[in-house]
Amino acid sequence: MASETQDMAHAAADAAHGAAGAAHSADAGGMPQLDFSSFPNQIFWLLVALVAIYWLLSRIALPRIEAVLADRQGTIAGDIAAAEDFKRKAEEAEAAYEKALADARAQAQKIAGETRAEIQKDLDAAIAKADAEIAARSAESEARIAEIRDGAMAAVDQVAKDTAGEIVAALGGKADANSINAAVDTRLKG
Repeated sequence: MASETQDMAHAAADAAHGAAGAAHSADAGGMPQLDFSSFPNQIFWLLVALVAIYWLLSRIALPRIEAVLADRQGTIAGDIAAAEDFKRKAEEAEAAYEKALADARAQAQKIAGETRAEIQKDLDAAIAKADAEIAARSAESEARIAEIRDGAMAAVDQVAKDTAGEIVAALGGKADANSINAAVDTRLKG
């Protein structure tokens, strides 16, 4: 009987201690993230979330960005090659001009004794025509090179803005066009 009384006293003490512990944990109101008993679940879901994000980025977002950048790089390379071609043609035209000028001067020296005034007139006309042609070709080439350069920079700017928007959207943020434009413009300026 004494042992029954002791067992009942222990059971009552345990119940009181359990009720006090429950009241203490309810009163403590601690953060569930800091409850050590839930750490394994939290770590498991953290790993699941990281693996899912890694998979989404490596399979969906990054290949799209890479394709856009490769496409723009190809376009820029083509534009630069075209600009180099125009530059080469301008140099060839200048060399042809120099050759034509040298030929005209040699011819003028050869026949200078016979008809100095007429040769001078023909030479001036040939030089003016060649200068006008070279100036027109040079101006056209420079305009085209400037247009290609401006187009390439505008395309790089647009690709940067599109890419930044896609990255923000892929990471789950809301892509505000004004803030993306401001951030890209700031970054491109320096």
